[in-house]
Amino acid sequence: MTIVRIKGIKRFRDRHGKWRCYHRKTGLPIKAQFGSGDFFEELARLDGLARQTAEPRSGTLGMLLTQYRASSEFKSLAPRTRTDYQRVLDYLKPIADTPLMRFDRGLVVRIRDKASERGRRFANYVKAVLSILFSWGIERGYLDTNPAERVKNIRRPKGAPEANRPWTDAERHAVLDAAPLQMKPALSLMMFTGLGPKDALSPPRHFHKDDGIGTRRYKTREAVFWPAPAPLREALALAAKHDAIMLCANSDGRPWTVDGFRASWRTLRLRLEKTGQIGPGLTLYGLRHTVAVILRECGFDERTIADALGQKTIEMARHYARGADLRAKMRGVVAAFDVEVNERRTKGVKPD
Repeated sequence: MTIVRIKGIKRFRDRHGKWRCYHRKTGLPIKAQFGSGDFFEELARLDGLARQTAEPRSGTLGMLLTQYRASSEFKSLAPRTRTDYQRVLDYLKPIADTPLMRFDRGLVVRIRDKASERGRRFANYVKAVLSILFSWGIERGYLDTNPAERVKNIRRPKGAPEANRPWTDAERHAVLDAAPLQMKPALSLMMFTGLGPKDALSPPRHFHKDDGIGTRRYKTREAVFWPAPAPLREALALAAKHDAIMLCANSDGRPWTVDGFRASWRTLRLRLEKTGQIGPGLTLYGLRHTVAVILRECGFDERTIADALGQKTIEMARHYARGADLRAKMRGVVAAFDVEVNERRTKGVKPD
């Protein structure tokens, strides 16, 4: 008879004389019959779980993930952003034992390309979160350089619809004309201030005073103030009276939830798409892009657009304003260039 010792378990009789078995590292019970195939399968599963929850080795990606997740920077993120980041951190767990010194641009590209199996946007988000992680690690002396810094995003395939595309003027008018009375204040806030859905639905009544809207973005906590344009003032003045503490309320006079507003928007959008009054692909978040494009076409610089949208940096403002029609502005630029080159420099006349 061969006796096999099984490491990592605690087996004993309870006060009723029944055998109990626990996995030592996780403290979880093993309920399968001792010594059976199911028992060893459960033991292997718990051993794997213990390895995943073990303290990561120093100098590895896992160490960086663990420390960043425990940092004040991560904890101060908006809940939605923190959830999105956590999804990426969970995706990176299988390579947690990779030493930080092994990361270079090529490895980041391979990780990005592998993540593209879940979609282009997720792959680009993985690359962006890696860059944030590495930047955070550089400040604490874990790395010398950021290997993700110069890695490009995977481009959108030609012909693929743009996510959150800007609305046309005709689409904005069609939506406002057809929207139920209770939806118009929130739609107008998004349309004429560039607030996202959650930010437009959350301001209390007192945030609208002196014909202006003052609030903070939920995601960045950046302050936003907009003197209300005439169409927004009109929409707020004509809004149905209600007792909700929020500026915007549904048909029952209660504050909108984001899910509730999106459901009503979906019904309105499908109806207008069916009648051809709007094109496909219209999103509420596309109104932020719309405001950015209009401001860019008005000639405002990226820092101003970023401030108007409540962005900390100009990168997202540049992204939102992409596709702006700059013909009017460029006519002035080319006219000045033409005068400088053809009339002054060609004839040898120096500018004042």
